[in-house]
Amino acid sequence: MKRHSPSAERNKGPIGDVLGHVLSASGRALEVASGSGQHVVELARRFPSWSWQPTDPDPDAIASIEAYRTESEHLNIRPALRLDVCVEPWPVDAVDLVLAINMIHIAPFEAAVALFGGAARRLPPKEGLLVTYGPYSENGVLEPESNRAFDRSLRDRNPAWGIRDLTELDRLATTSGLERTETFEMPANNRLLVFRCVGAASSVTQAT
Repeated sequence: MKRHSPSAERNKGPIGDVLGHVLSASGRALEVASGSGQHVVELARRFPSWSWQPTDPDPDAIASIEAYRTESEHLNIRPALRLDVCVEPWPVDAVDLVLAINMIHIAPFEAAVALFGGAARRLPPKEGLLVTYGPYSENGVLEPESNRAFDRSLRDRNPAWGIRDLTELDRLATTSGLERTETFEMPANNRLLVFRCVGAASSVTQAT
């Protein structure tokens, strides 16, 4: 059954706009935690020379993604796969882009560690990209108040969840062989972060 996410409907356009400045002419994209499937359908429409692989750990989300994929008739969307980033091996090998939209804050920090490490092991040096989207704090400062309230609500739902700091993510990037090269301010106090693959992942982020 198709799910509908109002936030995905609002942000899919701005995300696509920024990716238009970031992506190469063609490539292979892996979307982690695809959710409803609204993002991947929009991105497949915008970037027809890219092959899009949606994934999610939730079987109900997989069903929703497949419903959107079938309805869209975009031939550059592959059938959705079940993927928990914390469980290796992933069902996908080499890709040019790993995309995670609104994932990092709605998951334990271990999922961010696994995301960065797993992405680095599948991206080509220099050209491979990990792109994340969501709210972030910076140097321990979280603005505005709406983001602080959102962070409190996340931690009330699950103490392991919460908005992450850019310093934490930059540290993960460094230990994974990635480097943050671009940061885009987005609507509703979100940011889109671009990490480029600069080397092999270190043992710090290798899955066990």
